Amino acid sequence: MDGIVFFRTQCHDDVVAFYRDLGATVWREQPDCTILEAGTFRVGFCDRETADTEGIVTFVFGDRDGVDDAYERLADRAAEEPRFNQKYGIYQFFAADPEGRTVEFQTFE
Repeated sequence: MDGIVFFRTQCHDDVVAFYRDLGATVWREQPDCTILEAGTFRVGFCDRETADTEGIVTFVFGDRDGVDDAYERLADRAAEEPRFNQKYGIYQFFAADPEGRTVEFQTFE
């Protein structure tokens, strides 16, 4: 079974460009929605009059190097530098996409 998480967006082109810059590719274009794919993760953004900004979009990397590389590209959008989260056993950081959606970058340790 596969799945897709969809979000309504008011700034479709900027949001899609943000995730494409992170390495996601367009999996499918629809009349007002773009579905992106990063590994086995798919997320869709649909142009609407209101935006869904709740929840967290999380990208999981194989190691700390992947998280650190993402941080280097997004340091200006990051809430703080990557850190080890003892409670969950992950190395992570959070950033915001162009619409203010929380995006997490992590690896399990």
